[in-house]
Amino acid sequence: ARSRTVGELLAPTSPFDKKCGRENWTVAFAPDGSYLAWSQGHRIVKLVPWAQCLNNFLLHGTKDGAVGTRQPRQGGDGGQRNKPCEHVIDCGDIVWSLAFGSSVPEKQSRCVNIEWHRFKFGQDQLLLATGLNNGRIKIWDVYTGKLLLNLMDHTEVVRDLTFAPDGSLILVSASRDKTLRVWDLKDDGNMMKVLRGHPNWVYGCAFSPDSSILCSVGASKAVFLWDMDKYSMLRKLEGHHNDVVACEFSPDGALLATASYDTRVYVWDPHIGVILRELGHLFPPPTPIFAGGANDRWVRSVCFSHDGLHVASLADDKMVRFWRIDEEYPVQVAPLNNGLCCTFSTDGSVLAAGQDGSVYFWATPRQVSSLQHLCRMAIRRVMPTSQVRSLPIPCKVLEFLCYQI
Repeated sequence: ARSRTVGELLAPTSPFDKKCGRENWTVAFAPDGSYLAWSQGHRIVKLVPWAQCLNNFLLHGTKDGAVGTRQPRQGGDGGQRNKPCEHVIDCGDIVWSLAFGSSVPEKQSRCVNIEWHRFKFGQDQLLLATGLNNGRIKIWDVYTGKLLLNLMDHTEVVRDLTFAPDGSLILVSASRDKTLRVWDLKDDGNMMKVLRGHPNWVYGCAFSPDSSILCSVGASKAVFLWDMDKYSMLRKLEGHHNDVVACEFSPDGALLATASYDTRVYVWDPHIGVILRELGHLFPPPTPIFAGGANDRWVRSVCFSHDGLHVASLADDKMVRFWRIDEEYPVQVAPLNNGLCCTFSTDGSVLAAGQDGSVYFWATPRQVSSLQHLCRMAIRRVMPTSQVRSLPIPCKVLEFLCYQI
């Protein structure tokens, strides 16, 4: 089936625009669904209220059903900030990565010896981190568009950024300087740790839902898992035949999806390092030698839907694909030339994909999750594979809980 187009946001064009630099390498939704951010190319990031986008799509007749979004509490100043505002941010250099972060006051900084901090990030604050071509990371206040912090330590392009989902404002950056760096924004952006081990460029990173594990992917077929309590490497996942460029955990943390230039998306059990599913973008599957080179089917991005059942991928064959994790072939497809990144909206109803400074949107496959799957997700949120395997339950139930059937 072909996915239904929802709308598009096009970057302004100029006859004097450069031939390169307009690539949109990242699109991000705020955790509460209030904002959408994307790189328009060169130095510019656009921040728009997501509800406003949906209303515009509805007015133009490109969407036949409303999508619910939850408006955030915006400031404790008597409701003065009662309406999200659009912002255009000039970051000063080419933007490669974006990430939203929100704070939970009860989640204290790990740096307990410092009593004074310049910033007191509260519950009503929403931050945007931007990773730049010169190795800097700039932190912005989403509601005002003001620059708050300028983090400097990377020596190459900051290729990806991710905030810990637990509200601690721990930020991890992945760079072409072959390192990952861990920053504590509740400690005024202090760099806590450098994670080394990648032999080459680091392309992407993602936290598990409970913030205990970090996955990082990069050149030379690298997929690494890190213990974020001890800041040590847990294991390497081996199986890809080319550079690995994107990764994301499932909502219950039981699965990990990785996208590679070898034409494949692998769905792993990250707790034991086993490949559970292979989502191929070239048929018949290429040999390892062919997959390891230029094969016209490089997979650029992968993301998990909030229902834990669907995965979206974007490849160089000008197609966006929607997959079910328990099926071999895509359930929906959509055309997109030169696509570079994709992500689901917070409620999972829309997929956004970036290309040449613009963003395109499609309605995602709709399916009511079974009671069995909902129970499986509830169990896997709190139990890793090793604990599930020790349960005194029938083998078929065990295989289902481990996503093996």
